[in-house]
Amino acid sequence: MTPSELAELREFFLSAPIAWSTRIMAFWVSVTLFVVVLWLVKRRLLSEQYTPIWFAAASGLMLLNIWPRPLFVMTRALGAWSHGSTLFYIGLLFLVTLCLSYAVRLSALTVQVKNLAQEISLLRARIEEGHASPNEPERGKLST
Repeated sequence: MTPSELAELREFFLSAPIAWSTRIMAFWVSVTLFVVVLWLVKRRLLSEQYTPIWFAAASGLMLLNIWPRPLFVMTRALGAWSHGSTLFYIGLLFLVTLCLSYAVRLSALTVQVKNLAQEISLLRARIEEGHASPNEPERGKLST
C-alpha cells in the first residue's frame, strides 16, 4: 500500500462512529465501577485514600462515553488508528502509574518493617540480658 492509501484508510477508521452498543456497555462498566468502589469502602476492603483514584477512573470513563470528543482528539494526536486503541493506551498508562505508586509505598513500608524488626530484636536482646524492661526508653533517645 502506498502512503496515501494508508492515510486514507486511517482516516476511514477515525471517521467511524462509536457504536451505541459499545457506549452503553462503557456506561454500565463505569456505573458498576462506582458501585463496586462504594461497596469495597463500605466493607472496609478498600481504604478511603484510594477511593478518589478509582472514582476518577470511573468518572473519566463515563465522561469519555458521554462526550467522546476528547478521545477523538487524543486519537489523532497520538497517531492511533482507532479510538479503542487510544482508550486501551490510556488505561495502560493508568495501570503503570498505579503500579509505580504502589511500588513506592511498598518500598517505604519495607524499610519501616525492617527498622521495626531491628528495634524489636535489640529490645529482646536487652530483655534477655536483664538490663532493662521493654517499656523503659534508651538513655539519650527521645521516645515518639
